Amino acid sequence: MESLRIAAAADIHCSEALREHVERAFARLPGSADLVLLGGDLTTHREPEQAKVLADAVRDLPLPVVAVLGNHDYHSNRCDEVVDVLRAGGVHVLSRDFTVLELNGRDVGVVGAKGFVGGFPGAELPDFGEPLLREVYRETTREVDAIEAGLEAISGCQLRLVLLHYAPVPETLVGEPEVIWAFLGSSRLAAPIGAHRPDLVIHGHAHRGSFAGRIGDVPVHNVAVHVLGTDFAFFEL
Repeated sequence: MESLRIAAAADIHCSEALREHVERAFARLPGSADLVLLGGDLTTHREPEQAKVLADAVRDLPLPVVAVLGNHDYHSNRCDEVVDVLRAGGVHVLSRDFTVLELNGRDVGVVGAKGFVGGFPGAELPDFGEPLLREVYRETTREVDAIEAGLEAISGCQLRLVLLHYAPVPETLVGEPEVIWAFLGSSRLAAPIGAHRPDLVIHGHAHRGSFAGRIGDVPVHNVAVHVLGTDFAFFEL
């Protein structure tokens, strides 16, 4: 059976100033990839005009593009407009959701969630204290629950992928100051991944982090373009 070639990136922070670069990067993908995964921070400050740069670049691309949003995409409180623009360009935008694609003769399930903050063993936010802090904990819980539900829904797929923005493991944060790791992800995101063991987990957000980590035997990769030093990382499954 033919392998699946994945091109993945995050934190591309589209803007009009980057239009030519973004268009060239995506135009090179046909023939090199069967699927594109984008791990959030697609725009600079969540402006629909910035989202249109990405939508225009992928509109005629002959392969599916699946994305989640990142914290930058939420910044200007125009999230619905950003999503509408991206979907009009053909982007499959997932938010605590999943999609199943038929690619190279196989069902490929992709679970997409932004993820959220909370920290890692030794420095984790507890479900205790002021209501605002407990709401942060509950927000992460909602993301974890969505990942769990999505992985259950795609359990019958031959290939199963998880697409996040925030990190589920500390290994891919190495290079960032440890004092901010709690704002870059949460170990709670790893629980459903460890239980369901998908084939690949992709995230971004940590610009100075590291490329590779694991949850048990599940590979986890930080594909922020600042980490990659190039437009895309390529995986073959």
